Parts: sequence; C-alpha cells; structure tokens
Amino acid sequence: QVQLVESGGGLVQAGGSLRLSCVASGSIFSINAMGWYRQAPGKPRELVAFITSGGVTNYVDSVKGRFTISRDNAKNTVYLQMNSLKAEDTAVYYCNAKNRYNPNKNYWGQGTQVTVSS
Repeated sequence: QVQLVESGGGLVQAGGSLRLSCVASGSIFSINAMGWYRQAPGKPRELVAFITSGGVTNYVDSVKGRFTISRDNAKNTVYLQMNSLKAEDTAVYYCNAKNRYNPNKNYWGQGTQVTVSS
C-alpha cells in the first residue's frame, strides 16, 4: 500500500504563488507516474499535471506556463509550483500516484485546499 500526504495549500491573492508538496510512503517501489488533480465545488475532479518516473511531464492547458510539476525520487516527493494564480484555480488539490504494475490502480492523498482571492 502507498500513503500520500499533501501540504502547502492556503489562501493567496490573485497573481501570487504557492508550492504544494506530496510525500509518498509505504510501497514506494510500486509507484510509477505521480500527479496532481483538483476539484472545485460542483465540478468533476480534473488532472492538472503529472510526471512519470523518468521525468516526462504533462499539463492541462489552463495551467501551462504557470504551473510546474517536479519530483525528487530520493525524497519520495512530488511538487507543484503554482505561479500567477487565478481565482479559477481555487479547488481542493489531490496528489495521485499510479501503480506501475496496474495502471488502473490509483493512490490518493487527502487533499489540500487552495483558495485564490480576486
């Protein structure tokens, strides 16, 4: 089993920055790609960014050029640097990890609230 613990959420003004962290523990060897999802009130959860174990990244169009995902394998940690935040970025952000042996198996963190005031 894998446990994911997020931190770094909070309240920030539009145009500001936040950095989210997610530390993985447990069966680390079973993790392949890691990423961040978000869910705003009344909306479905959406993928924000992911990074593979080899460092390949991908982003949803709405955050390209503003958010950067990175990974420190030695610390079992994935980060999401969020710059130029907008009110529409307000959501609960969830860390996600995929099982390398079963891509349909997902691990989730508890979520961290990001609120951007306009």
